[in-house]
Amino acid sequence: MSSRYPAPITPTRTRIGWMGIGVMGGAMASRLIAAGYSLSVYARTPSKATSLLSLGASLAHSAADLAASCDIIFTMIGHPSDVQTLILDTLIPVITPGTVIVDHTSSHPALARRIHLSALENHCHSVDAPVSGGDVGARSGKLAIFAGGDADVVQWLKPLFDVLGQATYMGSAGKGQSCKIANQITVGGNLVGLSEGLVFAEKAGLDKDKFLAAVSGGAAGSAAMELFGKRMIDRDFRPGGFAEYMVKDLGMGVDVVEEEEEEEAAVVVLPGAALSKQLFSGMVANGDGKYGTQGVITVIERINGVKHD
Repeated sequence: MSSRYPAPITPTRTRIGWMGIGVMGGAMASRLIAAGYSLSVYARTPSKATSLLSLGASLAHSAADLAASCDIIFTMIGHPSDVQTLILDTLIPVITPGTVIVDHTSSHPALARRIHLSALENHCHSVDAPVSGGDVGARSGKLAIFAGGDADVVQWLKPLFDVLGQATYMGSAGKGQSCKIANQITVGGNLVGLSEGLVFAEKAGLDKDKFLAAVSGGAAGSAAMELFGKRMIDRDFRPGGFAEYMVKDLGMGVDVVEEEEEEEAAVVVLPGAALSKQLFSGMVANGDGKYGTQGVITVIERINGVKHD
């Protein structure tokens, strides 16, 4: 039994595939299992799937096997080049008509549009649906999901998106990715400002916990402060999202110009985002690219000669 689009999504009939089971992907996939859905996973290193298998997931032997056996395929991988290889070159040529691909990777809008067109040519559908909310949001099912593609397909996916968080339909293919880039521009600036505020507070002799408590209820308060302020103080740099991925995301806003044939093609001058990208790139240069994005405080500390054990 299966329930490919447009048949209703139900835990008893809908077969879900998942590729990309890192910090974010693994937490998101586990929520779908907990909601009663049948989930198959593919991992290049099968041992990384152990926790999901213990929850009831099954292991596919290859990406092609997963594609052939699932109604909906979720991907949450690393870079646009990975998306190109996995989705355009591997999955779409072999998936069954009616299958829907949901790409949660933060990737390039133009690539999302190419995937959308290629999927349609193969009688399938794709939705670009990058997320925000970090590992905390992934575990608690409170992610912000930015969805681009066919509105009817996005609405059809609502039962699954509701398990993961709150989905907002942003428009045609690629618009979800554009929203994520704008999100990262905003978050990057917030994290840099939060880092500088904490370093200034420390240099001024303030208790940093009291500083956070004092300002969080005012205009300085933000989701970034709520999620990462205490982690910065406690030197907890475990990743919800890698710093090196923030460099990638900001680069898509700062460095990449859309193809000339795109109607919306434009060069956007983003001086704040460019500075944020430089600071997160500093993390990568310091060997901290696998830290969480809250680790950008270490760059501000280095600039100011602040040392911690």
